[in-house]
Amino acid sequence: MAHYKNSLTIKQWNEDDRPREKLIAKGKIALSDAELVAILIGSGNREHSAVGLSKKILLSINNNLNALGKLTVEDLTKFKGIGEAKAIAIITALELGRRRRLEEALEKPKITSSKSVFDVMQPIIGELQHEEFWIIYLNNANKIQLKMQMSKGGITGTIVDTRLVFKRAIELTATGIILCHNHPSGTLKPSTSDINLTKKIKNGGDILDIKILDHVIITENNYYSFADENIL
Repeated sequence: MAHYKNSLTIKQWNEDDRPREKLIAKGKIALSDAELVAILIGSGNREHSAVGLSKKILLSINNNLNALGKLTVEDLTKFKGIGEAKAIAIITALELGRRRRLEEALEKPKITSSKSVFDVMQPIIGELQHEEFWIIYLNNANKIQLKMQMSKGGITGTIVDTRLVFKRAIELTATGIILCHNHPSGTLKPSTSDINLTKKIKNGGDILDIKILDHVIITENNYYSFADENIL
């Protein structure tokens, strides 16, 4: 009976097709996303090697790892060669990566730019399917005193009580605050209500001598900073 290279395990592939060996020899950075996923699934099917199957899966979600992390066991097992165990391995690995990013965000005590706001908040709200509005309270060294969810809404929007924003700021003796919310739609453009709310909170901050340093809109892969765009 003829043997199919593409149905063999990783150990039986040609050396150039062995992502495990490549990781050991060249380091994890040298591996493509497909090669990393191939290590997780271990083997492919008669039509595709594990790397080929991984490429097929990634191509179906436009090579977006965030999208891969959202696939269910049912979604993954639709691919020939992916059983429940392999699907669970992929889901587990992506979830561990997400949690690692969240822990890294929690460890960052200081805000130095709009990008650092994105790094802190994207793991928390960047992939939500509903809108949430958060406040980051800072001391005079721009170190985070508190990250606080002010409101949680549906897909279309959320409501923020500006009195509560400043009540907590006064309790913390915060000298600066950063407004932050997500757009589940993926659009980065601020809405009219986003702009009006920012102005309202900024006016309150001026009276209380609490600086509104920025308002950052977070999406899954990007952000929009009012301060960077000079509309704060």
